[in-house]
Amino acid sequence: QLQLMESGGGLVQPGGSLRLSCAASGFTFDYYHSGWIRQAPGKEREVVSGISNSGGNTYTADSVKGRFTISRDNPKNTVYLQMNSLKPEDTAVYYCAAIRDWGPNIMSANNYDFWGQGTQVTVSS
Repeated sequence: QLQLMESGGGLVQPGGSLRLSCAASGFTFDYYHSGWIRQAPGKEREVVSGISNSGGNTYTADSVKGRFTISRDNPKNTVYLQMNSLKPEDTAVYYCAAIRDWGPNIMSANNYDFWGQGTQVTVSS
């Protein structure tokens, strides 16, 4: 059974850090590229970061550039999102997702093939 399971979300103060993890199972993880996508209440989904199946290419949205870092560990079937210097506007549900093809398409949430259930990140004092 194909599954993406996020963990690591929670409540953090502004300026703090969190590390999200996404464990994949049920499919050949390193055939797929990965992305982290967030959705805040009343807002559209936003692809914040993507990483190619080898880890050799990454994409980071301008809104989080310099603060968020994506990485993956293929032997562990896991992708990570290290989030530093968090701001209240980073508050959202964060989803891990997988996509078959790498290119400009990874910047659109609609193009992802598989999704996790999401993990809530709340940045508040």
